[in-house]
Amino acid sequence: MAQQARAIQTRQSILLAAAAVFDERGYGSTTINEILARAGVTRGALYFHFASKEELALGVMEAQMDLGPLPPQLTKLQELVDQGLLLAHQLRHDPLVRASVGLAMEPWGEGLDRSAPFRSWIERLRTLLEAARTQGELLPHVSPEETAELLAGAFTGIQEMSQVLCERKDLQRRVAVMLHHVLPSISLPALLPTLDIAEDRAERLLALREAQEHG
Repeated sequence: MAQQARAIQTRQSILLAAAAVFDERGYGSTTINEILARAGVTRGALYFHFASKEELALGVMEAQMDLGPLPPQLTKLQELVDQGLLLAHQLRHDPLVRASVGLAMEPWGEGLDRSAPFRSWIERLRTLLEAARTQGELLPHVSPEETAELLAGAFTGIQEMSQVLCERKDLQRRVAVMLHHVLPSISLPALLPTLDIAEDRAERLLALREAQEHG
């Protein structure tokens, strides 16, 4: 058990180090030696977990969807809002998530599937929207699949613009503005006043999660 725990810890340390270097230098300029130096592990330890720099990048990209558990809400639309605002928060504060998004946006290799994070995000949103439709939260015309693709695409463009303009300092505000504009076109009007789309929503959710974990 102790050996397995050490292996998990080593793998996570390598991923975090790779994410930090990818975030700073981009995929093309990053070398394995830089990642080794940042992680403080041997070359053998790295190659035990990841056969190449490409595998490392794919491992970092997979982390984009690991936002951790969130408190269940009365409506699925609130859970959808929470997912978007939390991802915006993580893009500002979590180098692993930030690097994963950067890698997904960067044309860094031939034959490598950069579509996986986008497909995973769309599928997560579609699942929430399907559940919202089942619970009677959506307007009759709404297609969960089309709406999921729209939200994922809009979020991608907004976070990229925010990165260029101010290193994502205003990303939570921009995502909240997007949701304020989109939700009236998909939600039953009676639900709109119940949705918490405040810029500090993610911070409050994370504080609640931490309190529950230590309570």
